[in-house]
Amino acid sequence: MSVVCPPLGDSIPSALPHAISVSLPTWRDTVGYEEGDKRVLDAMCTGYPRFFIHKSIQKLAVVCEGKFALPNEKCLLFAKAYIAEECRKFMISRSSDSITVRLVQFLICSDGSTSTTSPVASNETPLHIVLFPFEAFPIAKQFWQHTGLGISSRMAERCLTSLEQASNAVGNGGQLSASPTSPTRYTFPTRNRHYATKKGCVTLPPTNRPPEPGVTKVLEENWIDQGTYLEERYGRNMPLDSANASKRALRRRIAGVLVHQEETSCTNDELQPSNRGVEGVTEDDVYLFPTGMAAIWSAHQLCLAALPPAKCVCFGFPYIDTLKILEKWGPGSHFFGNGDAADLDALEALLSVPGSPGILALFCELPTNPLLRSADLVRLRQLADQHGFVIVIDETIGTFVNVELLPYADILVSSLTKVFSGEVNVMGGSLTLNPKSSHYSTLKARLSESYIDAYWDEDAIYMERNSRDFIKRIRIINRNTEAVCDYLQSHVGVQNSVVKRIFYPKWVDRSNYDACRLPGTVGPDGTEEGNFGGLFSVTFTSKVAAEAFFDALPCAKGPSLGTNFTLACPYTILAHYTELPWAAQFGVEESLVRVSIGMESKALLLDWFQSSLAKAEEDAAKVEV
Repeated sequence: MSVVCPPLGDSIPSALPHAISVSLPTWRDTVGYEEGDKRVLDAMCTGYPRFFIHKSIQKLAVVCEGKFALPNEKCLLFAKAYIAEECRKFMISRSSDSITVRLVQFLICSDGSTSTTSPVASNETPLHIVLFPFEAFPIAKQFWQHTGLGISSRMAERCLTSLEQASNAVGNGGQLSASPTSPTRYTFPTRNRHYATKKGCVTLPPTNRPPEPGVTKVLEENWIDQGTYLEERYGRNMPLDSANASKRALRRRIAGVLVHQEETSCTNDELQPSNRGVEGVTEDDVYLFPTGMAAIWSAHQLCLAALPPAKCVCFGFPYIDTLKILEKWGPGSHFFGNGDAADLDALEALLSVPGSPGILALFCELPTNPLLRSADLVRLRQLADQHGFVIVIDETIGTFVNVELLPYADILVSSLTKVFSGEVNVMGGSLTLNPKSSHYSTLKARLSESYIDAYWDEDAIYMERNSRDFIKRIRIINRNTEAVCDYLQSHVGVQNSVVKRIFYPKWVDRSNYDACRLPGTVGPDGTEEGNFGGLFSVTFTSKVAAEAFFDALPCAKGPSLGTNFTLACPYTILAHYTELPWAAQFGVEESLVRVSIGMESKALLLDWFQSSLAKAEEDAAKVEV
């Protein structure tokens, strides 16, 4: 699969209505996005869902604000009451001033009727609305971004369709009568769902509120129609009443108990003992969430609720929102940003201080994003057993095809959005409990009481379908990535080469990675595969070389990773633009380019990287002259 880099601001791939990545083709575009450059923001049709609120969600929010908001109020939308309440509590706790945050439940029926009071029936979609002063939006957006618990874009479209049906049923030109709490009327034109039509956009009235930060132009109608075609023509998705079966299949797939992982039906019931490296793992130990960050946030909340309070540890340089979660909820955190042997010594010293309150849990990734470092899990497990804290490991980048992490973890979390799905059209996350953990009974009991399934049914159906062949895809991606990295590594230390360093588990913390690395299968050439994964980062001898290399890459360029096609980004600019010196002290250089390799042919990939490297060397030589 090969995806040519779409124009600035388009989805990746183009015209995908529920895409989770947006095209930022050049280094300058990425800087412009971070600086709020109008040229870039005006071009953006979509974005990563935790950072860019999907257009359908924006539309639905305008409807809800028109119906329920007081003057100068905005809203965010959630699928469950407990999430709305958590958002309210977060906003109040993080606000420097006293603010009023209101909650409304809006029941939207599939027959088009609406209610704010009736009990939820099978044909109703409960929408939970958090209303707050406009100036408090940045705080609300923090909750949306850090927790990953905002509503799905597919849920928003379902709600809009139902509201449209209600407006059509009313008649009088399609005007939807508002409730007594709002004098506003909304007009929804009939939606034509035929693929070739240029109609189909729900028209919303103007609002007198200031524009939301980051909100840009409305999607073109023909873009929506093309996306609908792609979703429905090639989705191969199952009917909505199969959602429970899809979720069960996902949990079994993650638990490693399916005999036939690539079964074309989600109703496969042939099971085996788990292959996750721990005896007794079942689908009942796996919990699904709307996003990977929702799983991480929920793991932290679980520890806070089930165990005595204490600070957490973030071990190693993580994806940024993991650290934010540990800092902004609970008693706080200790940050060991290098995640190396020296940090392990410092952690042990912290735990050994007489009278130390200890720690609640340690969060880490293996390998880490973007430096692909691997912590010494053997020693960490020993410390956890000695001092009684929980270990939460994020296996998103390693994947359970390449590494066996559950024996070292009490809780395993993963972003299913990435390589597990691969298709860039759906979000998802998982949390798995280790049944052999000394904390298992406590954590399991708490989850049994508190877990509420917030994973939108349609998203689960797409995720189940996407993930059926994930093992085969990962094998191909492993081979491709190792070939590209071997080529780039051959240029490190060579005279006049602009390649400074390759961050890849084959050469970074190799012994720690090998401690949990699973044996590779024999590849087409008869050699055993390395199982080093599909992600690497590269740094350069100059910023000029880095920018030239990135701009010359013909692959897709934007946020996210684990896609079936190659996807690159100037990671430090994208994730840490406002804190570059802070990131640099942990080895995350400004010139770092992160690359997620896809399923293209090796020959094509090597051609891409050879030509891009040549361009980088050419531009760097011009500067030196």
